Amino acid sequence: MITLGFPRMHKEENEKRDFLPEFFNMLKNEECIFYLEEEYGSKMGITEEEYLKVNPNIRFVSNEECYKKDIVVVLRSPEFKEIDIMNDNSTLVSMLHYPTRDTRVRKLKEKNIFGISMDSLRNDFLERIVVNYNGTSGNGVEMAFNELSKIMPNFYYPDRECINVSIIGMGMVGLYAAKAAGKYGSIELNKKMNKLNTKGVIVNMLPRSITNDREELIKILKNTDILVDASTRDNPSQYIINNELIGYLKPHAVILDLTADPYLTDINPIQVKAIEGIPTGTLDKPVIYENDEVYKNIPEGVNNSIRRTVVSCNAWPGIKPEECMKLYGIQLFPIIQKLIRLSREEFNEDSDDYFVRAIYRGTIEYFEKCEKH
Repeated sequence: MITLGFPRMHKEENEKRDFLPEFFNMLKNEECIFYLEEEYGSKMGITEEEYLKVNPNIRFVSNEECYKKDIVVVLRSPEFKEIDIMNDNSTLVSMLHYPTRDTRVRKLKEKNIFGISMDSLRNDFLERIVVNYNGTSGNGVEMAFNELSKIMPNFYYPDRECINVSIIGMGMVGLYAAKAAGKYGSIELNKKMNKLNTKGVIVNMLPRSITNDREELIKILKNTDILVDASTRDNPSQYIINNELIGYLKPHAVILDLTADPYLTDINPIQVKAIEGIPTGTLDKPVIYENDEVYKNIPEGVNNSIRRTVVSCNAWPGIKPEECMKLYGIQLFPIIQKLIRLSREEFNEDSDDYFVRAIYRGTIEYFEKCEKH
């Protein structure tokens, strides 16, 4: 009988996300056993009894035992020490982020682990099928406006100028950010601003033809109150906004980091962030001020002398955990069902099955094939 392990995530104290009981209820008729880490769901107020009530094939075990199963399902990618625990030839379903995690890809290949990257699962139009755009962009924009309201001197004044939000990147994350920004990031703040009769928000979407044009970019940055990184870079070793350009932002400006790409120093050249010198935030610390100790973690050689308030999180959807996991559970149900029922050799791009094709696009094999072309 197939075994599935569901370890908890211990990266930050405020990481509360575990799959909800309703997800395991949908899978109750599958011929497999689910091994959940002890206290699974407890940070969201869910008891072990609630899981057992919906699925009798659930067992509660240690974190290490969860990683020893045939299929391991965990939202955020495990650390290398946890991957080491996994059995060779097992399956890992997680947010693996192949394009910006070269060492992780190598590690999975060394153990012949069948990696299924949630962020790479795509339909026949190459659109993501496991994704929470609103949880990423919406949560980030809401927090950025909250910080701006604290430091922009005339934020609530009816006679101030319009607030300018400049977004780097025109993909879905950027588009959702634009929608959220147009409403001040939240229903509550939008209502408050409407009552105060303040001037609204101007959203600037910055394509590469603008970010590559230093003269025009400087003009935009000088008027920007919130600068948003929602970019996708072909080369993560190159900056889009160097540290000098940050100096053109208004003194009260907030930088919103939605991509949260990490600095990686174990590759050459090193991987950097799209905006030079900003730190990466976490669920425990998503707001970083100019004199914060976190700046000491930025790799040597990366210029961070010019600073602004940074709002960043390496797990944006985790800000609202239950809402996030309800969505991911619905999106992942048919994926997990196929992985339970089929062997890894049956996943290919030419299958007649929609989800089989989508799963294959989430594999390392498919990723590397696309990289060659």
